[in-house]
Amino acid sequence: MKTIITACVLSTALALTVAAQTPKYGVTVNVDDKKADFASFKTYSWQRGQASFDKAIDAQIVAAVDDELAKLGMVKGAGESVDVIVTYASTNRTDVDLKGKTDQSGVRPKYAVGTLVVVMMHPKTRNRILRLRVDQPIDAAPDALAATIRSVVVQMFEQYPTRQKR
Repeated sequence: MKTIITACVLSTALALTVAAQTPKYGVTVNVDDKKADFASFKTYSWQRGQASFDKAIDAQIVAAVDDELAKLGMVKGAGESVDVIVTYASTNRTDVDLKGKTDQSGVRPKYAVGTLVVVMMHPKTRNRILRLRVDQPIDAAPDALAATIRSVVVQMFEQYPTRQKR
């Protein structure tokens, strides 16, 4: 009886461990300042974050975010005389499909995943107001990457608080 209980506990723990390792893709939104009036934000400025080391990708991300902020009625300002400071961080990684079949050399399927985080902060305190994050498998080919960046930034800003139904 003890052996059966131990086996059940171990198999449950293993299942939970595997489930915890399953990557979650998509957009997540964290509103850190619950009192923020997002509709009142009209101006923003950029602060350097963990930008892409590739200057072309950096420019594409900034342009895509600028476009989405403009659609929200915001204009770029300078310094701390703005309503919010915007920054971003990007990174990439390689995920391995642990459930996928191995190839002839025993290697499981793997694919590139990009993470993009856009943050809005109070200009004076630098306290975070909003964090938008997307994790998504990407086609890292340069000709496909620009469209992917544009697409994920649009997805992120579709979740902007003023665009959500209450």
